[in-house]
Amino acid sequence: MFKELPQILQKRLFFQGRKFSFEVNKLRLPNGVEGEWECVRHPGGALIIPVTNDGKLVLVRQYRFAVCGRLLEFPAGTIEHKESPEETVKREIQEETGYKANKWRSLGKFPLAPGYSDEYIYAFLAMDLEKLETPPEMDDDEDIEVVLMTPKELETAILNGELIDAKSIASFFLARPFLT
Repeated sequence: MFKELPQILQKRLFFQGRKFSFEVNKLRLPNGVEGEWECVRHPGGALIIPVTNDGKLVLVRQYRFAVCGRLLEFPAGTIEHKESPEETVKREIQEETGYKANKWRSLGKFPLAPGYSDEYIYAFLAMDLEKLETPPEMDDDEDIEVVLMTPKELETAILNGELIDAKSIASFFLARPFLT
């Protein structure tokens, strides 16, 4: 993708949080329009679509404070400093699901919410899964239940409006050609 950078006319506000930063800047866009825009600056995330040997998808039902409820999602995590997306998915699948994968396929990357964030999601298909005897400890803020579903059951849940996050729906679409 060819990047068209806006001209920064004035930096107005900056906040650094634990995982991402937030900024408000006065910009001149490539078409000449000037204004103030907010942006969440995020290091990116990596998502795993784990598939068991019998073709079931491994998802997590996770509490998300921002929406005050539990969402059905594929396991995913923030790409840590000096970590590649491949390293992130290998860590996250174990932490969130208790599985490890012996076979991986990259499904590509996509912007998550380009209207206000620069975050990209790197999606991976994880196959030839093994259940870990002793999974690593979850992060303190993770409230997760592992859920197994067939691709058809997930598709039905999506079409019925079950609370499923957008990155999981988009990644499921990318994985469909590889699911039997």
